[in-house]
Amino acid sequence: MTAQPLPDKDSEGGRGFYRALVLRRQFILFGLTTALLLSFCVDLALGPANYALSEVVAALLRPGQVEDQVRVILWEIRMPVALMALIVGASLSVAGAQMQTILNNPLASPFTLGISAGASFGAALALAFGVVLIPAAIDYVVPINAFIMAMVTSFLIYALSLRRGVTIETIVLLGIAMVFIFNSLMALIQFFASQQAVAAVVFWTMGSLTKATWPKVWISAAVLAIELPLLARHGWALTAMRLGDAKAESMGVRTRRLRLEILVLVSLLSAIAVAFVGTIGFIGLVAPHVARMLLGEDQRFFLPGAALCGALLLSIGSVISKIVIPGTIIPIGIVTSLVGIPFFLFLILSRRATTW
Repeated sequence: MTAQPLPDKDSEGGRGFYRALVLRRQFILFGLTTALLLSFCVDLALGPANYALSEVVAALLRPGQVEDQVRVILWEIRMPVALMALIVGASLSVAGAQMQTILNNPLASPFTLGISAGASFGAALALAFGVVLIPAAIDYVVPINAFIMAMVTSFLIYALSLRRGVTIETIVLLGIAMVFIFNSLMALIQFFASQQAVAAVVFWTMGSLTKATWPKVWISAAVLAIELPLLARHGWALTAMRLGDAKAESMGVRTRRLRLEILVLVSLLSAIAVAFVGTIGFIGLVAPHVARMLLGEDQRFFLPGAALCGALLLSIGSVISKIVIPGTIIPIGIVTSLVGIPFFLFLILSRRATTW
């Protein structure tokens, strides 16, 4: 009789630990999804006319069986705003998450790399002086200008990163330099613009969801839906990059090419989001870190987790913007900055940030 090999206890224990870890991460994703749906319904319920959550759920599930007034308010007025909060939050968070991954820097985000500042400059040109970068798109001149300048900023960083000897740290410094350059140009615009134009520029830079429309929602959602599978396709390589370029390259990852490809993808993602709602800082910085603390570095869980965390944080921010001062909607960029600044300081001062 042939002897049967004994089971490897260490191997069995390792597989059991891995299954438990996967189950825990799936449970966390389910919890984030549940919290997101609840926040979304609360966001729809709040406004000048408040509705009970039961009315909101009924209007969502059976829109033809509710009063016309309730249906119009929820579906035509509040729904685009609430959906835009989810889409923009997810877009900025995913962009920030992948920027932190490819640059190996905990402070990388669309806001800190100058993409948001470039978008603000493009919008300010239209609001203050009526500059139209694409004459055929006169109806969407502000978001088009913002998008073009955001992409110009991204491609400028991309082009400079191709130069010989440019390191990851140099790319981050280039982004910071872009922030200062565009902030200076914004100050120059406000100095020469009229008071009415300055007020419009300042309001746009605060970030607001109130001008969301269904066309903007569909465009933003389409870009996010296209890019998520493209980023997920590189999930294994992106996870390997967190081990460092040397180890990733030993596993067959072409780090330089992947870094540039991901930079282009996330630049497009963040540029679309910022172009439609204005400057919303710190979502792209805070949400990825929350997802990383909850789910770890495995892109199979980290990528959807970052999207859910970003959508949840901006949705909660939208709710807070409505309840701080009853009857007044505070610009969402102010709310996210007030939440994000303490976390930003924590990253700088904590030991974890210095050894990331």
